[in-house]
Amino acid sequence: MRLTRDDQMILDSLSERGGDLVGRAVDWCAINSGSRNTAGLTDTLKVLVKASEDSLPGGELTLEPLAPTVEIAADGSEKVQKYTPSILVTARPDAPVQVVLTGHYDTVFPAESRFQAVTTRADGALNGPGIADMKGGISMLLGALEAFEAHPDAKNVGYRLLLSPDEEIGSLASGPVLARIGALGHVGLTYEPALADGTLASERKGSGNFHVKITGRAAHAGRDFALGRNAITAAARIAGALDGLNGKRDGVTLNVARIDGGSPLNQVPDIAVVRFNVRFPDAEAGGWLRLKIEEAMKAGQGDGLTVSLHGGFTRPAKPFNAAQSALFGAVKEAGALLGQEIAWKSSGGVCEGNNLFAVGLPNVDTLGVRGGDIHSENEFAWPDSFAERARLSALILMKLASGEIDAHGIHALMKASA
Repeated sequence: MRLTRDDQMILDSLSERGGDLVGRAVDWCAINSGSRNTAGLTDTLKVLVKASEDSLPGGELTLEPLAPTVEIAADGSEKVQKYTPSILVTARPDAPVQVVLTGHYDTVFPAESRFQAVTTRADGALNGPGIADMKGGISMLLGALEAFEAHPDAKNVGYRLLLSPDEEIGSLASGPVLARIGALGHVGLTYEPALADGTLASERKGSGNFHVKITGRAAHAGRDFALGRNAITAAARIAGALDGLNGKRDGVTLNVARIDGGSPLNQVPDIAVVRFNVRFPDAEAGGWLRLKIEEAMKAGQGDGLTVSLHGGFTRPAKPFNAAQSALFGAVKEAGALLGQEIAWKSSGGVCEGNNLFAVGLPNVDTLGVRGGDIHSENEFAWPDSFAERARLSALILMKLASGEIDAHGIHALMKASA
């Protein structure tokens, strides 16, 4: 793998655009786009549509409608959750190499959060909601694609770029779209932030979110206590049984995160909802976990008590197989040409890369800006990493176009590992 004159021209153009890539990400972060903030997500969608059209005029932009999902509210009722669309940009779908690029425009910060704008820390890092995860990643991704389009070999690579509004809550609505486009690619590139030093995530666990609804019988706590059936105590028994699964199988964790419900102190409570998240290293462990969860539900059952399980596994595990090893090795080689040392390590976190892997697409899912402390008010990104990481993505695309990164060979390894 080597740098050509054409490659260098593209890379130089990105070096000059770092300030612009940072500036628009800062502007986008000022629009709250928490996963439940429909108005803010709608506003963010509009600015990202404009930015995508400006950066990628040769692509076909469509808005992909997402089907509503059903959630269990705190009172046990079913609530319909609606979503803003995903943005899909398609370019050269008949090119010999097909790349799937993904990102998300929702954040974990709700509309009422006090964390609403980007500031600059004393050490020069940018601190703000979504600056790393992942409005910064979207900005530098669009910059990399725009620059790549000027390369003479760009005709050899087609791509599908998907920007979705629900990654932070499990991609429940966008998951089918991820699966559909993931099946059409040879390799995938996703723009979750890298660690502060540029380290990538390699192996990832699978994940699932569950909600257990317990229905009992309300009664006066003094006059008719014996007639009541306490949903809260049943929920506590279930929570204990679930927590007891920790440590029973390597790599499996179960976090009981919340119990909703309750009543006035003089009333036996008749509704409770237990909410928990699971992580597991592989499909076999996931199957074991599913059986154990169903067994744990029995701890809450009894005369006059009804227990129902909702939710499920949202992201399959993403092991580091031969295809992943080959793709990461190619990214490492590209990074070396830029003077960037690329390393990777396993992660307990999950993202859209899990979804893409599940449909047979090898992918690198931490190609975004360098940063850290995501999902907290300390979230930060290094401003010099915007141009740096845009250069890396552009070079990966250029080497896929030239064949120096063998997309077909990597994809064939993935099929062989299935």
